[in-house]
Amino acid sequence: MGKHWINGKHVRGETGDIFTTVSPAHDTTVGEYALGTANDIHSAVQAARSAFDSGHWPHLSGRERSEILHKTADQIRLNRNDLARLETLESGKPITQAEAEIDTTVDLWQYAATLARHTTGETYNNLGENKLGFVMREPAGVVGMITPWNFPLLIISQKLPFALAAGCTTVIKPSELTPGTTLKLALLAHESGIPEGVINVVTGFGDPAGSCLSEHKEIDMISFTGSTEVGRKIAASAGKNLKRCSLELGGKNPHIIFSDADLDAALDPVVFGVYFNMGECCNSGSRLLIQENIAHEFTERVLELAHTVPVGDPLNPDVKVGAIINSPQMEKIKHYVGSGSRSGARLRIGGSRIPTASGRFFEPTIFDQVTPAMTIAREEIFGPVLSILTFKTKAEAIQIANDTIYGLSAGLWTSNIDTAFEVSRAIRAGTIWINCFMDGHAELPFGGYGDSGLGRELGRFSIDEFTELKTVQLHVGPPKDSWL
Repeated sequence: MGKHWINGKHVRGETGDIFTTVSPAHDTTVGEYALGTANDIHSAVQAARSAFDSGHWPHLSGRERSEILHKTADQIRLNRNDLARLETLESGKPITQAEAEIDTTVDLWQYAATLARHTTGETYNNLGENKLGFVMREPAGVVGMITPWNFPLLIISQKLPFALAAGCTTVIKPSELTPGTTLKLALLAHESGIPEGVINVVTGFGDPAGSCLSEHKEIDMISFTGSTEVGRKIAASAGKNLKRCSLELGGKNPHIIFSDADLDAALDPVVFGVYFNMGECCNSGSRLLIQENIAHEFTERVLELAHTVPVGDPLNPDVKVGAIINSPQMEKIKHYVGSGSRSGARLRIGGSRIPTASGRFFEPTIFDQVTPAMTIAREEIFGPVLSILTFKTKAEAIQIANDTIYGLSAGLWTSNIDTAFEVSRAIRAGTIWINCFMDGHAELPFGGYGDSGLGRELGRFSIDEFTELKTVQLHVGPPKDSWL
């Protein structure tokens, strides 16, 4: 296609230059996209600015916005197969996983549609007999969105419909590795009734397109999902213009198994938690903490199940682990595996790239005898690598779980309700799963503590991110007091 989506149309980029995406599994070209420039970003921002300042989207009733969001959800569902295939080809994720993510995306748009009708303020009638106070909630304005390659359609749908529900307009810069489904989504939303200029998509690289978007003076807010390193730069850029900033960043999430847990129930979620999406997931349960008196038994069971995980062509519906996104990410994973071995951890399975005629595939990998100070226990690998640590007491488990710069999520398994609540309260993370892992619901907020980010997505609280509060005070009748 080789065009951006600006002001309700496919638009040629300023230079006419294009770039291509390549299938991580097949090494074949998937799509051609416009190489965005700073002027392309400026054009998109101007379209969004005009749509917000002069257009009717922010002024529609909640019912009207809700209807359009529901229609968009219907269009996503109707295009499920095409979207899932494109997502698989560009990201390398298994086709069955991509299909499930499309279903979740539909749910997110449907839930956001309900919030369009329930965005409320407050009134205060206790300020005096002649006074009334209103607290009104208004759309924040033009929102810039920068999204990653690991869940392209899902992550933009954790932001976009919620911003639209609040009445905002948007400019989106998707990852240069996986822009296809975001462009398709913009077209589907337009066909569902989203007005021109409300959704704009500029494809290209972080420099210059992403940096220009984050620094642009006419953007009111930035919503970014990606690495903590880039998140810091986004926050610094936003700070120059004092624009609002929402960040969903990395994680090094503990998955804790207590000795009284139902080990049969925990086994599959542990393996799923680390190998889902090839481990390229901020919520990956990449640190497995096992209580010492069951550590040997449960480790052996995890190893046995991990050996059975099918890796291969993501278009094969039987495959659970697809391809690594690109060569730099493959090298990063190999570096961490080498670091684990050099630091004294014991490599139990995996650890190598799988030889294939095309694509990049990595073996499901497990280290045990890992200590909290090791790099593989502290840094986000973003690959199919599990680090197993042990602990003696609840206090030690909590200490190890919190011994990280991150605070995105954690899971714990126990049959003791006191343990469940004591540990979940003590762990500093935005999401805690008890006797489950990586479950998600549109109704529940998502985000992290510390270096895992700022703000929350999903749930009714997500509207807070995309709105401003305005106080209005009304006096009725003649004034009672005089200054002079």
